[in-house]
Amino acid sequence: MRRGRRAFFPIAAGLAAAFLLAFPATAQKAGGTLQMPNFASPASMSIHEESTIAAGIPMMGVFNNLVVFDQHIAQNSLASIVPDLATGWSWSEDGTALTLPLRQGVKWHDGKPFTARDVKCTWDALMERSAEKLRINPRKAWYRNVQEITSSGDYEVTFHLKRPQPYLVALLASGQSPVYPCHVTPAQMRQQPIGTGPFNLSNTSRTSISGW
Repeated sequence: MRRGRRAFFPIAAGLAAAFLLAFPATAQKAGGTLQMPNFASPASMSIHEESTIAAGIPMMGVFNNLVVFDQHIAQNSLASIVPDLATGWSWSEDGTALTLPLRQGVKWHDGKPFTARDVKCTWDALMERSAEKLRINPRKAWYRNVQEITSSGDYEVTFHLKRPQPYLVALLASGQSPVYPCHVTPAQMRQQPIGTGPFNLSNTSRTSISGW
């Protein structure tokens, strides 16, 4: 894509959350392609490595979050957050540990299973505690209060905080907080991201998101 030209993203198999709400009849039919114009040409397709929504808007449908804001509610708030890859969440009594049980049976677009390891890898990378480094990390400061992330088996994670931070759940619900696969490098996520969402990115002459 060249800077200054409008980018088009052919999308198939369904629509991102906003489209699902706007066109409920269309959402019931799987397959096909939606060509979505984008207002900018992002430097990469990696949401975690882009500082604006230029990559987030077309790529959100490729991924899932642990939790998301309910798109049926006009104004975001802590009360409007609902589970996504998590099935729920709970706080410790002192407010310094956020535990999220995870959905089972979820697969990445390449067929590998989604587990707690993917969650830990994602946030370890964001906190710059992993061997695989992000090229840029515009939201590192969001998680400076997170001391560590632990897992209990394959389907439960806990964010351990240095001090209580109730709005951490709101940060996790942001469209800029998707879970990335642990087995895919940051370099690949910049060019050919793999997610668990209703769309996958196909290799074509244009940036394209295809249904699965």
